[in-house]
Amino acid sequence: MFLLVLSLTVEGQRYKWARENNPRYDQRTISYGFVIGLHSSSYQVKYSDAFVTQALDTVHSVMAPSSPGFSLGGLVNLRIADELDLRIMPKAGFYDYKLIYQYTDEQTQDQLIETAIMEFPLALKYKSARRGNVRMYMVGGVTASFELSGKNDVQSNTANLSVKKNNITADIGVGSDFYFPLFKFSPELRFSRGLLNVIGSEASVFKDPLTRLNTNTIQVYLIFQ
Repeated sequence: MFLLVLSLTVEGQRYKWARENNPRYDQRTISYGFVIGLHSSSYQVKYSDAFVTQALDTVHSVMAPSSPGFSLGGLVNLRIADELDLRIMPKAGFYDYKLIYQYTDEQTQDQLIETAIMEFPLALKYKSARRGNVRMYMVGGVTASFELSGKNDVQSNTANLSVKKNNITADIGVGSDFYFPLFKFSPELRFSRGLLNVIGSEASVFKDPLTRLNTNTIQVYLIFQ
């Protein structure tokens, strides 16, 4: 993916004095598009004070590996100035979050949280000057998300770990606009950090070692306008 973006950038710079495609595209007040996203997401774990007590001395650690997922959605882009846009990108995202509980007797237990989320990213897009058919940009903003459906697939004799249905993330990213005769293509790399503690209120042996869970996500978007 990154090699593709790099090759497109080099090719765009090579022909920066070539005929411009869609030279007035960015003068539109409102433009629309659609988004395909791939992401890798995980929890950031903060242990509770109870983790170091004798009651939990059999719990060695709680690991939070990354898991892949994808998202699909639309885009509404509002031109504020030549260098600045405001954009909203409503989309449905499909996420897997995994926690691995490691015990001192070398046994492990997994908690897998699968969830479908409706997300509403709101971001400012700051653009460089256009060079031929290429334009670099940076984005920053926030995303509000609401669970559409979710389940915990792990079966056990004790209550599974519960998580909250809503979240807010802070987002930052970089990308490039490539102008073609009939459309604009924008690959984008974005980083998202959850601002809310998403650990649920329901009692569970899987909750006892933890006091906080935050989401971390690396996203690659393919945007077509």
